[in-house]
Amino acid sequence: MIALEKRPQPSQFWTFAAPIVAVILTIIFGAALFGLLGKPPIEALGKIFWEPLFGEFNFFYLPQLLIKGAPLVAIALGLSLGFKAGIWNIGAEGQYIIGALCGAGVALALYPMEARWLIFPAMLIAGAFGGFAWAMIPGVLRVKFGTNEILVSLMLVYVAEQLLASMALGLMKNPEGFGFPGSRNLSQYSSASSWIDQSNGMHWGVVIALIGVIFAYILFAKHILGFQIKLAGQAPRAAAFSGVSPARLILFCLGTSGALAGLAGLTEVAGPAGLVSIDFNVGYGFTAIIVAFLGRLHPVGILFAGALMALTYIGGDVAQSSLGLPKAAIQVFQGMLLFFLLGVDVLTNYRVRIKQGVVA
Repeated sequence: MIALEKRPQPSQFWTFAAPIVAVILTIIFGAALFGLLGKPPIEALGKIFWEPLFGEFNFFYLPQLLIKGAPLVAIALGLSLGFKAGIWNIGAEGQYIIGALCGAGVALALYPMEARWLIFPAMLIAGAFGGFAWAMIPGVLRVKFGTNEILVSLMLVYVAEQLLASMALGLMKNPEGFGFPGSRNLSQYSSASSWIDQSNGMHWGVVIALIGVIFAYILFAKHILGFQIKLAGQAPRAAAFSGVSPARLILFCLGTSGALAGLAGLTEVAGPAGLVSIDFNVGYGFTAIIVAFLGRLHPVGILFAGALMALTYIGGDVAQSSLGLPKAAIQVFQGMLLFFLLGVDVLTNYRVRIKQGVVA
């Protein structure tokens, strides 16, 4: 009989090996999935992982790594704060949308003002506040009434999506857009500095993500608050005895993750996306959950995990266009990463034992 035995201490080997093994298993089973769909597995994997980096058109695909990876890293950093403390924000997608709407609303309200140096900082503040406020709804409900933040934050995603559609078709609709849904072009406001150039993938979302990695690393490595967050997740009773306020921790983690998701949404709508549209959100808030766990909730790990997940986005588009792979297959391939990571991660806290005997 195969049984799981609790380890006295988490395995350091499996802590670092689990993401690598999960990636390998994803590649193996992903190849099998592509084969079942009638596509050449090796060629499909090459289109996903090799073509964007070393292919003929890599000059076009490489900047996309920054464009796709920046929002994933920023959102995952915020989620990692709560996940470490045992606070589960599953609604980053909604906070991403609301941040984009609030930031875009500032720009559209001031149109056609040309003072970009003033408009873009105001958009940043509005975007961060929008994501923060949306995350505070499950936060306050959890603190005051003990509601489940997982369900509340997740359901608010659908509310945010309806608000997005309403704005794209109504209040924020471009009056000069010949009746088509969507706002005015906002990308002009992301070029407030001469070195921010989207032609090479560099935009303010990348800057915010990199600053976030640095601050998150300092928080967990040097600051007492980072220690309290880790303690609350690993030993809640010990955290309570040490004077950690659960309510403050919940509001801080949810608020910070919401603000980062809002900033990611704002930099996306002001830069790469360029406008508010019905299909503005592409699932970054949910994919960032995979990025956070694949990066082991560590800022540097999240940075590399975000790059890997961005590569699957870009390579997935290449595979779809060149091999005719369905989009759903790429989404399943990305989901396999989290599935196998959670499965292999069991070995971090448990060891497999084969026991002799008959089970009654």
